[in-house]
Amino acid sequence: MAKESMKAREVKRAKMVAKYAEKRKSLKEAGDYEALQKLPKDASPVRQHNRCKLTGRPRGYMRQFGISRVMFREMANQGLIPGVKKASW
Repeated sequence: MAKESMKAREVKRAKMVAKYAEKRKSLKEAGDYEALQKLPKDASPVRQHNRCKLTGRPRGYMRQFGISRVMFREMANQGLIPGVKKASW
């Protein structure tokens, strides 16, 4: 499980990206790169990192479900994810 501070930092980044999205778009269209550099670093969407919604794990993230592979496997085995079942052949 990730530290609470790491999860909080990602939430903070997401809010900042949303806050400055319109401003970044207009500055890019205008070609004003000096003003773009004066924006906060965390306002850039590139700095965001996908994390598991349940545990905060940064690796093994599955975009389609928004959770890590570990949690996906546990939830699938418990039958908590509709339409997903263990393969056997």
